[in-house]
Amino acid sequence: MPKEKAEKEKISMKEFEAKVVELAEKGMTAEKIGESLRHEGIHPQEYGKISRILKGKGLYHPPEIKNIQEKLERVTKHKEKHGQDKRAMRERERIFSLLRKQKKYHKIA
Repeated sequence: MPKEKAEKEKISMKEFEAKVVELAEKGMTAEKIGESLRHEGIHPQEYGKISRILKGKGLYHPPEIKNIQEKLERVTKHKEKHGQDKRAMRERERIFSLLRKQKKYHKIA
């Protein structure tokens, strides 16, 4: 006896965009939004690229920039706690440089 999948009704494009914007405002990246929608049974492939929707609404932030900023915060916090750590100071400068390059590449102020 084959297992029957419960088919979910398709949502409209406007509902899909509203859902994407709602998740983006919670701070999720495009990849995480797609993953959470798939868990809900909504396949983004049928509606278009999530990053294009976010760019149109002005909410798109490249995930690598967000990850680099988090790493910079961790290293800066470590540097404040351990003032003599020369390696951490160099790592902080390197990460800051990488962040600046990524922002320039993605044309983010």
